[in-house]
Amino acid sequence: MKRGVDIVLSLVALLVLSPLLLGAVLAIALETGFPVVFRQTRLGLNGREFGMYKFRSMVKNAARMGPYFTTDKDPRITRVGRFIRRTSIDELPQLINVLKGDMSLVGPRPDVPVQRSLYTEADWAERCSVRPGITGLAQALYRSEATYEQRLNADLRYAREASIWLDLQILVWTIRRLGGAASN
Repeated sequence: MKRGVDIVLSLVALLVLSPLLLGAVLAIALETGFPVVFRQTRLGLNGREFGMYKFRSMVKNAARMGPYFTTDKDPRITRVGRFIRRTSIDELPQLINVLKGDMSLVGPRPDVPVQRSLYTEADWAERCSVRPGITGLAQALYRSEATYEQRLNADLRYAREASIWLDLQILVWTIRRLGGAASN
């Protein structure tokens, strides 16, 4: 049932948000050119690697500028990039990942492979027992202010308590938090 809900809601979201998606494509292309979407290797269900899509919010070839941990002051982030990050518009291409089956609308955010080493074997197995999501319990509760411990606990809690009802609550909480972020 969860997969069916993911497909239907993703298709509806792509249709409803198509003007916003087109606007993001145009804004990114006008500021820094193409490509406007980038693909990054992430870990999904059962630890399987997949290519996660995002709108490009940094200058081209940002990885060559140095190993940064992204912060608000990161010089690689473009003007349009700051806006699409603050409003989470940069995450919308992940609706394609949901349709492909790599992700769900709700689940733990997918980690990059190097983050695998931060988990115990038991925590990793539990975290990877569910499909990763565009949003999750940690994002709904904390947005990006979560500490590593808070995020880990929220991800493990989600894996243990996953249900359609919890997914719907997380989607509502996320939309409310995004509404607050967009007005800032």
